[in-house]
Amino acid sequence: MTPKETLLREVLDRIADKWTLLVIEELQLDTPTRFSVLQRKVGGVSQKMLTKTLRQLERDGLVTRTVHAEVPPRVEYRLTRLGNSLGEAVCGLWVWVEKHLNTVARARQGFDGRA
Repeated sequence: MTPKETLLREVLDRIADKWTLLVIEELQLDTPTRFSVLQRKVGGVSQKMLTKTLRQLERDGLVTRTVHAEVPPRVEYRLTRLGNSLGEAVCGLWVWVEKHLNTVARARQGFDGRA
């Protein structure tokens, strides 16, 4: 695999990650968000997993992390322009899921009823 193909797969893996999509959705408001608030809004994510997800997003240039010199330290996260453009791109996925949620639920019930 070429370096370009490797990077392509890594970026697709990041975007397709469950927590990444939820974090991007919560940061779409374009206001700085503290870690604890983000963890509460995302729901169900451990501190370790949220930290890992945010670090990966920061590394990829999708999120900025700002540390304020206070006691205790205040850390805020915000989408970059690149992160916002990704949020806009995946918006279609959210719309599709919301539109077809009931159909998927019925399909699952039918499938599970046959099993």
